[in-house]
Amino acid sequence: MRETELYPPVKAYLENQGYEVKSEIKGCDVIAVRGNETPVIVELKTGFNLTLLFQGIDRQALSDDVYIAFAIPHKLKRSNPWFRQQKDIIKLCRRLGLGLITVRMGDNKPTDIQVHADPGPYQPRKNKRRQGLLLQEFERRVGDPNEGGTNKRPIITAYRQDALRCANYLHRHQKAKVANIRKSTQVEKTAAILQRDVYGWFIRVDRGIYELSPKGHEAIKEYADIIKSLNAQESKTEGISPIKQLG
Repeated sequence: MRETELYPPVKAYLENQGYEVKSEIKGCDVIAVRGNETPVIVELKTGFNLTLLFQGIDRQALSDDVYIAFAIPHKLKRSNPWFRQQKDIIKLCRRLGLGLITVRMGDNKPTDIQVHADPGPYQPRKNKRRQGLLLQEFERRVGDPNEGGTNKRPIITAYRQDALRCANYLHRHQKAKVANIRKSTQVEKTAAILQRDVYGWFIRVDRGIYELSPKGHEAIKEYADIIKSLNAQESKTEGISPIKQLG
């Protein structure tokens, strides 16, 4: 497919909106003019890529109404960026103030043009709930147990820290009642953590009594550094019992 194949359907679409359309003017792929309105500029590519974004950003020096347009097949493959990252691409274009058009063509089917975003200032709405959860996690997490950008092992969340407190208590006591674990570790949601057993660390041996599973014993070894860090951090905090680590 060539970029020139995108021009006829894009031109027809704009003409149906009342624009006079011409191509290849001063380096712009498509120019559309309607009365005294700001000219519309459209940059064309056979697929989404950074070059198309760069061209769109450059054209914003000429007009506030700039669109990028690219072709997508009727049958999308998983390898196609539009299949995997459609929402992110739309969000990026809005963030940059660019309009976004896709031209679905090929496979002997009618060409379909869809406008996913119009040019304009981007004003993201803050998600108060997500912001609250972010700050809650920040406050609950003890210390700074993760390395930025790390992906070798799971992120140490406040929930995982609480689960490790419970696991380490059981590691030292073999079996224990929920009430005793909660009292010693000061983990408010001890019962929920043990019952849900998100990580597969706990085994219910009787009503309200738990012990560690084989995975739980492995976790004690794997996260020995985290347990040690929790002990060091929490021993400084008044009213919180320190976590004792077996050698």
